[in-house]
Amino acid sequence: MKGTGVSPGISIGTAYVIRKAPAVNAITNTIEEKDKPAEISNFDKAVKEATGEVNRIIDLNRSRFKPEDIAILETQTEFIGDSQIRSDVQDKILNENLPAVVAVREVIQSMVQMFGEMDDEYLRARRTDIQDAGKRIIKHLLKDDSESARRYTENTILIAEDISPTDALSIDTSLISGIATVEGGRTSHAAIIARSRGIPAVAGCGPTLMEIADNDTIILDGSTGDILVNPDNHKIEEYRKKKKISDRESESLKLIRDKPAITKDGRKIHLLGNISSHTELEHLFECGGEGVGLLRTELFFMQHEKLPSEEEQFEFYLQVAITAGKKPVIVRTLDIGGDKQVPFLSIPAESNPFLGYRAIRISLDRTDIFLTQIRAILRASVYGNLKIMLPMVSCLDELKAAKTLIKKAESELSDSGIRYNSKIETGIMLEIPSAALMTGMLSKESDFFSIGTNDLCQYTMAVDRMNRKVASLYDHFNPGFLRLLKTAIDQAHEKGKSVGMCGEMSSDPLAVILLLGMGLDEFSMPASSIPVVKQIINKVDYKDAKEIYNIAMTMESSSEIREYLQEKSK
Repeated sequence: MKGTGVSPGISIGTAYVIRKAPAVNAITNTIEEKDKPAEISNFDKAVKEATGEVNRIIDLNRSRFKPEDIAILETQTEFIGDSQIRSDVQDKILNENLPAVVAVREVIQSMVQMFGEMDDEYLRARRTDIQDAGKRIIKHLLKDDSESARRYTENTILIAEDISPTDALSIDTSLISGIATVEGGRTSHAAIIARSRGIPAVAGCGPTLMEIADNDTIILDGSTGDILVNPDNHKIEEYRKKKKISDRESESLKLIRDKPAITKDGRKIHLLGNISSHTELEHLFECGGEGVGLLRTELFFMQHEKLPSEEEQFEFYLQVAITAGKKPVIVRTLDIGGDKQVPFLSIPAESNPFLGYRAIRISLDRTDIFLTQIRAILRASVYGNLKIMLPMVSCLDELKAAKTLIKKAESELSDSGIRYNSKIETGIMLEIPSAALMTGMLSKESDFFSIGTNDLCQYTMAVDRMNRKVASLYDHFNPGFLRLLKTAIDQAHEKGKSVGMCGEMSSDPLAVILLLGMGLDEFSMPASSIPVVKQIINKVDYKDAKEIYNIAMTMESSSEIREYLQEKSK
């Protein structure tokens, strides 16, 4: 079987399959009017019990858990007690005559579907948080304690549709040697926790994964995404040898954590991380990250029922700034719309949401929202090294308009006697082809650039990468796309401006030398990818990387370029 490798390493062990309990799906009856108050009361009691259960897990493991582990669990309690979930459940009980268990199931399914359709991988992975919250409420509504009876043996490989954050944190890692899931990706909690604990993991394997039976012998490769079921002795011995080599490589990566990323001929490259809150910073720095190349702010907004106040936003940015210290933190302003919606903004449905009302377009239209966010960022900027980054800029007029508003926010703070960093840098994301083609012109107003390859490739290739019928055309090794990247980098460098990259391409080991050869200054990526990228950079000459890029640009197809890069990476 094949999935996505989300935590490197090879594991050979015995399967333990976690299957969903069918109990809720079997409940379809409606309730009478007289039973509705009791169902609402039962729901509230289940929420209280589920919250208490998670809090007990925190209290019992506080000395063992990392701060980011505790933050994951605290997020669970927020979802469990979410007032919007309660309101929707109550509405289904009162108006649709549904029992509490079914009402919870339907509300959670609806929210999971909404998050699952989002393009942003991090936000898409948050559906696991919501599923976990719903599962815990339902467990207490049904008085089901079957999960607590789980017993694992040594070298167990967990097989599941997905593994909830609280389950993942409760796993005895001395017994679990691998994890494979039907759903999920690199930013799912199961993947994050597996990486932090050094457990090989594969996600996104598809429904055939659940055909595995308990006690099947499993080989799992968390680097390639390969899963072998009941292999013969020859294959087991082959992978044992691979595991020894993989374990030695993992140890060598730990040794370079604190070393800079410098090519053999002396070119320094900055390696940064993509995060959504201060709780991810410790892991980022443990992996050798030099700062934050992308602080996503939209999840913070999506966790609120109404527009967060300036004070709430200030506290959010303040925590990041203080935790990061002198290390740079690039804060992306609200990138909402398209696949990322917040109910309190009431953004109308659009036939082409990715080409519509989103990101900087909302900020320039709803200047009240933008000014509040900018003031909060500016206030926090005196406590750290914050920078402002504007998403989805397509032309110079948009950039000028945004900077005028930033100046207005600065004036408002000055008039109120509130301190801020008057020299804070403002940059933009290069996500739209028009911006990438006019980087030199945009350099007049932008202090730096960061290439968002996910959207830029999607727009350049005219491909919805979430559409399976055309997703194969979404390829960041396409010769035309590579030429666009080089054009943007060259124009920025001509004006003395640095260029980073915070899209998925920056963590693709096959692309590192190619991007290095283009002249990319900064790579920003998931924290766990930093050691591998650093190792690649440290082993190559910059002049050789430039030659590799030049040769690749003589090729006519992405497949030819991939084959060439694979050969050069050996």
